[in-house]
Amino acid sequence: MGKLVELPKKGKLIIVGDTHGDFEASRIIVKNFINKKNHYLLFLGDYVDRGRNSKENIDFLLSLKEKHENLILLSGNHEMFPVIECSPCDFWENLSENEFNFYKEKLLELPLCAYGKGFIALHGALPDIENLEDIEKLEVGSKEWFKIIWGDFREEEGEELGNFFGRPKFGKDYFLRIMDKIKMNVLIRSHDPYAPERMYDNRCLTIFTSNAYGVERKIAVLSLNKVIKSVEDIEVISLDKPAI
Repeated sequence: MGKLVELPKKGKLIIVGDTHGDFEASRIIVKNFINKKNHYLLFLGDYVDRGRNSKENIDFLLSLKEKHENLILLSGNHEMFPVIECSPCDFWENLSENEFNFYKEKLLELPLCAYGKGFIALHGALPDIENLEDIEKLEVGSKEWFKIIWGDFREEEGEELGNFFGRPKFGKDYFLRIMDKIKMNVLIRSHDPYAPERMYDNRCLTIFTSNAYGVERKIAVLSLNKVIKSVEDIEVISLDKPAI
């Protein structure tokens, strides 16, 4: 699998934000959707660190990925600790050398982005590229790769808005410019549990699916059959309310 995943043109897509060791959240989602016909599960990264069950969570997901083609795991910044360190890093710090090398090899293979009709999904922010196919050319550790892994958006005018503890921030002008170039209507992302859920006139959706921050755990559900024109075309479901 390369850095960019083209999703099927029919079916339902379940999108999961950061789980950060929330093994319970991963199990609930998998139990409800993995065996449903024409259902696809897309996790947006950050499976480890912060939560109590990082190793159980990542082992569970990697094992399922080998058995189920309808499960797609994207990379987040916490999977890229061997390339650029992050904090906290309790998962990585507690591994033996052999375990560290095993997870490094497995997690460096994860793709960066997935896309369907009218939408793109990734962990952090959009890279400054001319077209979607350019994502395949991004080198690990490069500036544009770093934006996908670490970047954030703010509901402000402007392009680059500086950074906060190494996390680059981008504004509405940057978002609209890149989305126009790659011909996408909606971005679905995670990474920032405190970002507004909807930004840029319903063109950017941020979801988070971990108990690590004490925020409501949510997933997104959309139809792969139709063009996604707005966040209004996406159903956001809480894991912390009556059963999904």
